[in-house]
Amino acid sequence: MIQKTIQLFTDKEEEFVNLLIEIGTKKTIAKALVFLVNTKEATSRDIERGTDLRQPEVSMAIKYLADQGWIKSNEIPSDKKGRPVKNYALAKPVPEIMTGIEKQKKAEANNQLTLIRKMRSYV
Repeated sequence: MIQKTIQLFTDKEEEFVNLLIEIGTKKTIAKALVFLVNTKEATSRDIERGTDLRQPEVSMAIKYLADQGWIKSNEIPSDKKGRPVKNYALAKPVPEIMTGIEKQKKAEANNQLTLIRKMRSYV
């Protein structure tokens, strides 16, 4: 039997996840992102185990992160039959990802302020 170690979040990483959730990031995306920040490469199965998420949740989080351009993947051909395994890693450094999140949140806040101003014009 092959033994693998399972990575779990430290208190600091849990706090990072909670901060991302508080600013409006989905829990699954926040957990997957923090997991990838602290590992060089990981398969979706590694992410499932390390974040305590289910496979569909991991798949949706990975899709979102890939759409943002924050992660990259490469396929590892399987020795046996079946699907090749994909390894995921960050495509951008963490400060650049945080800057992207900041810009996105500022745009959302400005949009909401514009809507509030428009509502005031109707009163």
